[in-house]
Amino acid sequence: MNEPNKPRKILFVCLGNICRSPAAEGVMKSVLESENAMGWTIDSAGTGDYHIGDLPDSRMRSAARRRGLDLVHRCRQVRESDFEDFDIIIGMDANNMANLRRMAPTTETVAKLKPIAEFLPAGCGYDYVPDPYYEGAEGFELVLDLLENACRNIYQAYK
Repeated sequence: MNEPNKPRKILFVCLGNICRSPAAEGVMKSVLESENAMGWTIDSAGTGDYHIGDLPDSRMRSAARRRGLDLVHRCRQVRESDFEDFDIIIGMDANNMANLRRMAPTTETVAKLKPIAEFLPAGCGYDYVPDPYYEGAEGFELVLDLLENACRNIYQAYK
């Protein structure tokens, strides 16, 4: 049974919500499914409003599909209510974290913000998840590799 005070509602955030954060959402849901974990709410959003209503980037969907993930999330922008609705809001890089701090309505909600770096494996060579948008296929694969490790660590930290 889930402990009532353990964080179970997680929002992943990147800039446009078309690459990193919807991939993190998909990977996290896959981790939870593989662990038969119940009672979690996982979502993703962007700090920008560039792609609202769109599916994730086709290159990310293709890379994810090769790993058995179907990314069907429709892109959306972070809302003020997200800061109340979610226990943890995870930013993919320092710019996302700075944007989230500016958007947070209260100091209490700022405390919910966590950089993905807290969950990346030590020695992986990254303290953020790089944006693959302007990269080749290897950029999308790298993002998925980093997210698979981070999401497993998130699950272990909050199960």
